Amino acid sequence: MQLRRIEGDLWEIPREGRMRVPGRVYSAGPPAPDDPALQQVANVAHLPGILRFSLAMPDIHWGYGFPIGGVAAMDVERGAVSPGGVGYDINCGVRVLTTALEEEDVRARLHAVTAQLFRDVPTGVGASRAIPTLSDRELDEVLEGGARWAVRRGFAAASDDAERCEEGGRLAGADASAVSARARARGADQLGTLGSGNHFLEVDRVAEVYDPQAAEAFGLVPGRVALQIHSGSRGLGYQVCDEFVAEIARRRPEFGPDYADLPDPQLAAAPIGSALGQRYLGAMQAAANFAWANRQVMTGLAVRALLHVLRISERDLGARVLYDVCHNVAKLEEHDIEGARRRVLVHRKGATRCFGPGDARVPEPYRGVGQPVLIPGDMGRYSYVLAGTERAMRDTFGSSCHGAGRLLSRGEALRRGRGRSIAAELAARGIEVISRGKKTLAEEMSDAYKDVAQVVAVMDAAGISRLVARLEPMGVIKG
Repeated sequence: MQLRRIEGDLWEIPREGRMRVPGRVYSAGPPAPDDPALQQVANVAHLPGILRFSLAMPDIHWGYGFPIGGVAAMDVERGAVSPGGVGYDINCGVRVLTTALEEEDVRARLHAVTAQLFRDVPTGVGASRAIPTLSDRELDEVLEGGARWAVRRGFAAASDDAERCEEGGRLAGADASAVSARARARGADQLGTLGSGNHFLEVDRVAEVYDPQAAEAFGLVPGRVALQIHSGSRGLGYQVCDEFVAEIARRRPEFGPDYADLPDPQLAAAPIGSALGQRYLGAMQAAANFAWANRQVMTGLAVRALLHVLRISERDLGARVLYDVCHNVAKLEEHDIEGARRRVLVHRKGATRCFGPGDARVPEPYRGVGQPVLIPGDMGRYSYVLAGTERAMRDTFGSSCHGAGRLLSRGEALRRGRGRSIAAELAARGIEVISRGKKTLAEEMSDAYKDVAQVVAVMDAAGISRLVARLEPMGVIKG
């Protein structure tokens, strides 16, 4: 594959064949031409209605249809929606909570804190019953209401939690009736659960601040304790994606040769305005709301766990949501494109929205410095908080990277982890980790991921999102 350097860490895959736009990849150094994820960037450029570029962030790696780290904006009148551009874990995302706790307040009782979180927030494949199973009516309310449903029921750090989430913790247009009975059954008892894989709940310390003004706006103080929660829509979202991938793949010839002849069957897509496209969007938006409610319930459970184990008051804990962002979602947004304000559908598959200062869609407390951009790393090193920029609005439809990005497949990570105790290795570095099994720890060990410091450095140098603070793990619970 031919690549040419545009500037700095930005590389272009020139338009060729039936590509409608070029591909653009942010990468520290030349991307490996034989990386299959680059071919996915080029494949995405074939989708009807794609605007300007098929984009990839520096945490790019191979995914289903779209690469992980992929971004594509579609014209809402002429464009396509592709479930592969969202992924199976709809609205997998991350939130950070700040607290008034100092590191030493928690370090002395770290094992008890981590153990209490592990008891109170169910983890692992099929985890369930964090709260009573939802009735059909309650599930409808979750699918329509998102994080706000959970806040109203007392699962909160503060009353304004939802206002500090992307989109206020709720996507408009959700259609609970488009979510199948099978998907509903899978979700009814999973609200408030972490799941498995790369999902985690982490107790962090604020290790370093790079931008004091933004850090002050975000409530990040060196030496203070923060929580990160990384999870998604659990079995409900997976089922929604699985069913629509199959239906859209089966029916895409109905939409003409532009859809029938896409270069990869995993890119199966439907016109946004078609009945099938609208039904998928309604179901996907409902699943996204389920994910926000899921992280919000876990927020309430984690806060209660800390209050119980540390025997302190809510005031002393001082917990509040800093922000909550989606990773896997397609969202209707307005952007300035070639001098005109246009309504587009932005697919972010393993990417984070990063709107800049002054944008009315950024919560008021952060509007002067830009949207918080939360970038988790691996459980053994560090994570970062960045801020969105005006350049991101011009160059990437207000998008940034979402994490470190995998280096090793889970199978290869398991092979390299054979005979090692990942928990003991982390303990030697002062990190308490509790998981449902050794397999997950091996699959998710630091060696399996890129160094997230190098990933965020690319975004910072390119002016897409700027560094604000670094978080370092103290305690981790995994599936």
